[in-house]
Amino acid sequence: MLVTNKAPDFTAAAVLGDNQIVGDFNLYKNFGEKGTVVFFYPMDFTFVCPSEIIAFDHRLDEFKKRGINVIAVSVDSQFTHFAWKSTEVKNGGIGNVRFPIVADITKQIARDFDVLVNNSVALRGSFLIDKDGTVRHAVINDLPLGRNVDELLRVVDAMLYTNEYGEVCPAGWNKGDEGIKANTKGIAEYLSKNAEKL
Repeated sequence: MLVTNKAPDFTAAAVLGDNQIVGDFNLYKNFGEKGTVVFFYPMDFTFVCPSEIIAFDHRLDEFKKRGINVIAVSVDSQFTHFAWKSTEVKNGGIGNVRFPIVADITKQIARDFDVLVNNSVALRGSFLIDKDGTVRHAVINDLPLGRNVDELLRVVDAMLYTNEYGEVCPAGWNKGDEGIKANTKGIAEYLSKNAEKL
C-alpha cells in the first residue's frame, strides 16, 4: 500500500508535452508546486486509454491552476508514445496532449507502484502525490473500467483544503463546502446540520 508512504521515485525516458523526447525524466524533479498526479494506463493504441488521456488533457489547466502536475506512464517505449501523440484523434491517436508520458518498458515503475498485472501491462492506477512526495490518494481500476478524472480533481481539492486548513473533508465534499474540525465536537456539529444530505 502506497498511501501515506513516499511515492517510488523513477527516472526514465519520456515524451514531454512539447513532443521532446528525453532519456532522464525524473518524477521528483517534475513535481508541481503543490503536488503531482501520476496515472498509469495499459498500452498505447488501445481503446479505453485514449478516452482517459484526452480527459486528463482537457482538464490539465484545472490541475495546473491548483499547482498539480500530471504525468502519465505505460509500458510502451517513448517512440511509441511519440507515434501515438503524432496520430490524429480521428485516426485512433491522442493528438498533442500537453503532459509528459513516461516509457516504462522494463515495467519496473509499474511494479514499484504495484499496478503491474500478469507481468504484462499496468492497471489503471491513479496516484495523488503531495508536494513532499507522500502518496495521499490511490485508485486502481481493472483494465475495462475507465477512471473519472473529475473525481480525481475533487480529491485534489480535498487534499489542498486539508493541507491549508487542517480540517477533514466529509463524504461528498466539494470545493467551497465546509470541512470538519477533527475532533468529537466538530463531527457532532457537522452531522447535526448535514446528516440528511449524506
